[in-house]
Amino acid sequence: MPTGPSTLDAHGTATAAVRPGRRLSAVADALVGSEILKIAGEVRAMVAAGAPVCNLTVGDFSPSEFRIPPHLATEIEAALLAGETNYPPSAGVASLREAVSAFYREWLGLDYPAEQVLITGGARPAIYGTYRTVVDPGDRVVYPVPSWNNNHYCHLSGATGVAVECDAAHAFLPSRDALAGVLRGARLLALNSPLNPAGTAFTADALADVCDLVLEENRRRAATGERALFLMYDQVYWMLTFGETRHVMPTVLRPEMADYTIYVDGISKAFAATGLRVGWAAGPKDVIARMSDLLGHVGAWAPRAEQVASAKVLAATAEVRAYQRQIVDGARQRLDALYDGLRAMRDAGLAVEAIPPMGAIYLSVRFALLGRRTPSGAVLRTNEDVREYLLEAAGLAIVPFQAFGLMEDTGWFRMSVGAVSPAEIAAMLPRLRAALEAVA
Repeated sequence: MPTGPSTLDAHGTATAAVRPGRRLSAVADALVGSEILKIAGEVRAMVAAGAPVCNLTVGDFSPSEFRIPPHLATEIEAALLAGETNYPPSAGVASLREAVSAFYREWLGLDYPAEQVLITGGARPAIYGTYRTVVDPGDRVVYPVPSWNNNHYCHLSGATGVAVECDAAHAFLPSRDALAGVLRGARLLALNSPLNPAGTAFTADALADVCDLVLEENRRRAATGERALFLMYDQVYWMLTFGETRHVMPTVLRPEMADYTIYVDGISKAFAATGLRVGWAAGPKDVIARMSDLLGHVGAWAPRAEQVASAKVLAATAEVRAYQRQIVDGARQRLDALYDGLRAMRDAGLAVEAIPPMGAIYLSVRFALLGRRTPSGAVLRTNEDVREYLLEAAGLAIVPFQAFGLMEDTGWFRMSVGAVSPAEIAAMLPRLRAALEAVA
């Protein structure tokens, strides 16, 4: 992990180090940089030198592989030509809030009136806004690891992060038993499904068990006057699910969860529109109203033209369904190619395993190479050693789970397929097989 003036706890959470004469705030001084961005720099240097690299690091979509829906591009252009270029309302343009409300009702069976929907500049401000709206400095936030950026949001909000380690046997998702001992006194439980980085998703039974635990804790608190425990449910990948996987939601499984659940979502992943910055939160009326006030002071709204266009696109059900089939087929083609190739290597006795893809654009892969020796004689002692070896020997760029808070060297990595072609994957697999065969 990148180093700096901060220290890291066992789960990668930054803690401020007091430095004599420091110029910056403690929060800024202790920020930890992105491991993924560091790896991206190495990849760019190799590509510039002419080396073949299959870049599976970025949680993004390359427009050369996944274009945004044509009708979204058309509607953005029309909105710009119509002069939709001034400030939007801080809570979002009315047409988009109403469109999200109708979209959720039609597609997911969720009933959130427009006043309970807040439009944000992508999903990140909605996550940050959730933290700052329900969490006070020192409050405990419970989140599973591996997961994306919860340690950083805890740092930014002054929360005390409680990381719950999850394993492959549970698809890297937390169970009721794993959470039962840590929710007492917590203010927020942060969950994500389908999961970045693992590409796995909750089953209905597993999520219902977690919801029951949250409801039990809140009933106890209601009797004592203690503040509620909220659940932030990041479902930004919900339209990208595969095979038998079905997206499940807290308030559908347990309607009583509506008082405590804040959904985070957006067009970024479902429409390969990460750069358009249109996201939203939906939740209890009092939470959404205050989050709107808070983020209004930050100016974290989505661009007006993109909001106007997104409202029209969400209402175009037939076009959305056609695009969803297209992007799901493209993501699954790439994930299946990786999974099938890795499974063939495993069946041949090589030290690799993977979890079948369930959703999002990610595959969880374990290279059991720790303690093994490379052809140059170097011993692979850490995930970082394995990552560097596979990059150099196979032109395979991947991200270790340490970047997502799981700090132990377990051999688990994330592969992301949004920016690669099927041909690049096919060309990489023989190189990877040769690299694995060469390790003693």
